[in-house]
Amino acid sequence: MKSLRLLLAAALVAVLSGCGYNEIQSRDEGMKAAWAEALSQYQRRADLIPNIVNTVKGEANFEQETLTRVVEARARATAIQATPELVDDPAALQKFSQAQGELSSALSRLLVVVESYPNLKANAGFQDLRAQLEGTENRIGIARKRYIDTVAGYNTFVRQFPQNLTAMIFGYKEKAQFTVENEAAIQKAPAVDFGKK
Repeated sequence: MKSLRLLLAAALVAVLSGCGYNEIQSRDEGMKAAWAEALSQYQRRADLIPNIVNTVKGEANFEQETLTRVVEARARATAIQATPELVDDPAALQKFSQAQGELSSALSRLLVVVESYPNLKANAGFQDLRAQLEGTENRIGIARKRYIDTVAGYNTFVRQFPQNLTAMIFGYKEKAQFTVENEAAIQKAPAVDFGKK
């Protein structure tokens, strides 16, 4: 009887070591870390926006509609509770991604409009905030790419045999990716009209 238990225990260890369970855990944690980094960069951007808006408000005759769009887009983007569990809900992740895209669009419009205000362009404080925002946008792009790559690796791994059996038994499912709602619209450069004041 004791020999049978030892044999079963050895067989169980051999099966579990080849089933990919530990690798699934490792990839899942890597994905959570990549998501946390992306959220950190999104939060950094959200924190910069009030400073940018306040600096721009100081410029006489600045387009109020543009500022309002940025403030509203920021409010919508930060209203979504960005938790680690968000990646497990494709609809919630899509909503988050859409809100962040709207914020990016509003910020792009703001920066285009700023070009027609020489005082703002010469304002060292604004230029510093703009450089920080541009750096943050780059960090967001890098963090998103890292997350996308990590999710792709995880999804591929849990679909391969024999890990797919382990994933099925333990309830590990493929994770949703960041998606772009209207890819053609983002590839179109924003219209610049310097005649407006």
